[in-house]
Amino acid sequence: MPHSPDPAVLHGMPLFKALEREALADVVRHAQTRLIPKGTRIFSQGDEALAGHALIDGQVKIVQTGPDGQQVVLHFLGAGEMFGTLAMFMGGKYPAEALAVTDCVEIHWSVPTMMALMERHPRIALNALSILGRRFGEVQKRLREISTERVERRIAHALLRLVRQAGRRVETGVEIDFPLSRQDLAEMTGTTLHTVSRTLSAWEGQGIVASTRQHVVITEPHRLVAIAEDLPAPKQKD
Repeated sequence: MPHSPDPAVLHGMPLFKALEREALADVVRHAQTRLIPKGTRIFSQGDEALAGHALIDGQVKIVQTGPDGQQVVLHFLGAGEMFGTLAMFMGGKYPAEALAVTDCVEIHWSVPTMMALMERHPRIALNALSILGRRFGEVQKRLREISTERVERRIAHALLRLVRQAGRRVETGVEIDFPLSRQDLAEMTGTTLHTVSRTLSAWEGQGIVASTRQHVVITEPHRLVAIAEDLPAPKQKD
């Protein structure tokens, strides 16, 4: 079992924003830490929400399955992000499943533990309300993209979100630093594998991206932004 992490790992997590050092230490002291091997299902869609989770290291994919059996990738999460917390606060069931894309380290809190922490540190409850509002806004934005934007713009927006989350500078551009399949991208953008493959192949030909089945590098980020925002294409350098 891993040792308890330093309270500093909570810095940047919206749920614990503006907590004093002593409060952060209290939160970490009451957390459970565990290693999660790649490919592990951390929780399943429909499971009772018994805990809230925070990722210290690794990558997690949140996937939702509809009544027709079709899967949709809702989020890719990296170190410093939380998942499963809103369902826990609402006393419900997890609305999606969480899968470890890589080997991960997480900390988690049971419902009784988190409720006790919220009573001692009311700022956590205020932060939870703020997170709920932000998530609602994100859902509205995603629905608006899917219903109103051309598929190329939706794919560009999705790639740029992943770059902001897990972009890593490399010699050829900005790499999305975790395995990302074309099927994942199709599910994130409400389109088909064929359309994503065709779009990425076209962008590769234009020098905007370089991709394989599980790997994407944005070689011309400014051109991808232009596609996402429906702006005139930047002039090519001589």
